[in-house]
Amino acid sequence: MSVTAYQQAQQEGQSVVRAVILDAAKSLLIAEGPAALTVRRISGEVGCSTKVIYTLFGGKDGLGQALWVEGFVQFERRLLEVPHDDDALAHLGAGIAAYREYALEEPDYYRVMFQGVLSGYVLDETARKAARRPFRMLVSGVQRCLDEGRLQGGAAVEIADMLWMAMHGAVSLEISGFFDRAEAERRYRLLWTSVLHPFLAP
Repeated sequence: MSVTAYQQAQQEGQSVVRAVILDAAKSLLIAEGPAALTVRRISGEVGCSTKVIYTLFGGKDGLGQALWVEGFVQFERRLLEVPHDDDALAHLGAGIAAYREYALEEPDYYRVMFQGVLSGYVLDETARKAARRPFRMLVSGVQRCLDEGRLQGGAAVEIADMLWMAMHGAVSLEISGFFDRAEAERRYRLLWTSVLHPFLAP
């Protein structure tokens, strides 16, 4: 008798069960849209009872919010893994590269987070705080560059906003298949360095 994903996850603990359910929900959402995100459908995909999903997530709305939060939690974790660099500008660049790397590693979560596939869901303040934390990390990185004299002539939030706009546009095009990876990597670097160029200290 074959073992379901849920049964396998049960042996490893609740956090693994939660991750398996979120992965199934994410795949259904991207493949078929929000209408597919039903407790019954996901329980069938995973091989668990609907009660398990209600217990962990409180139902469909809680599951949708959990997807949003999980994407940002993983994103934040990826940014925190960027090694510290004594050169503030080099550290900022490494974080900008990690943004793209996360999107390529987790394109489905990136679409959940930034491309509106969860339209119609009302997210609470906990979810919105999770979404704001990575952007505050970008602002902090820019502020460090300003404080250390590597950048000048603009406010940290303003520069961070422009960087994020450029990064998001480039990454969204890449994961939609408009550029091959090698070409996209070169142009991504050219784009964000061009955004910073007017603010570089002499």
